[in-house]
Amino acid sequence: MSGNSRFISSAQDGPHRDLEAQVRRHLAHPFRKPVADYNREACHAALVAHQQWRPEAPLILDAGCGVGWSTQRIAETFPDHFVFGVDQSVDRLSRGKPLPMPANALLIRADLVDFWRLLAEHGIRLARHYNLYPNPWPKIGHLARRWHGHAVFPVWRELGGELECRSNWRIYIEEMAVALSLLSGQPVAAEPWQTADPMTPFEKKYLASGHALWRCRVDLR
Repeated sequence: MSGNSRFISSAQDGPHRDLEAQVRRHLAHPFRKPVADYNREACHAALVAHQQWRPEAPLILDAGCGVGWSTQRIAETFPDHFVFGVDQSVDRLSRGKPLPMPANALLIRADLVDFWRLLAEHGIRLARHYNLYPNPWPKIGHLARRWHGHAVFPVWRELGGELECRSNWRIYIEEMAVALSLLSGQPVAAEPWQTADPMTPFEKKYLASGHALWRCRVDLR
C-alpha cells in the first residue's frame, strides 16, 4: 500500500474547549434514541454465533472494523475469545473477500451507536474493546460526531473491558484520554504508538505516509 495519505488539517490546536462539559452532560443524561430493527437483528445473530461457538468464551469487540483485518488479527491473537467485528458499511465489510476469518470471529453489519447499547441491554461485559482509527471529524463543530463527544459514549463504561483507541490525529487521542478519564475515574494518557506490524489498512497506510500514530488505553473492567 503506497504512502499517499494526507495529514489531518484542523483549526483545533488542542482538545476542544467544550469537551469536558459535553462528556459530563452525556454522563448525566442517558441516550434515549430508538434502536433500529436491523441492528437488533444483527446483535441477536452475533450473540447466537457466540453461544454456538463457545458460550463461556470472553467477548472482544472490534468497533469500526472496516474490511476485517483487525478482527482477524485479534481473533488469532486471542484464540480462546470470541470477536465481534462491527462496521456499518456493507462495502467495507465485503471488500477483498473472502478473508480467512477464524472460527472465533464474526463480521457484523450494524450501526455501532445501536450495537453498543444493545450489548449493554443484554448485560454483556467485554474482555477487550478496540476502537482503531475512527473517523476523526476534525472540524471544530464536529465534536459531537467524535465517539468521545457522542451521546452514546457513556455506554462504554457499562460494557467494560480493556479499551484501546488509536488514531493518527494526536488531538483525537488527547480528547479521548480526557473523556475516558472522566468516564472511568482513572488517569488516562495519550501516548505515541509505533508498530512494524500494522493491524488495519489505515494503520498501514498512515505508517507508509510518515504519520505519527497515537493511542490511549484504560481498563474499564
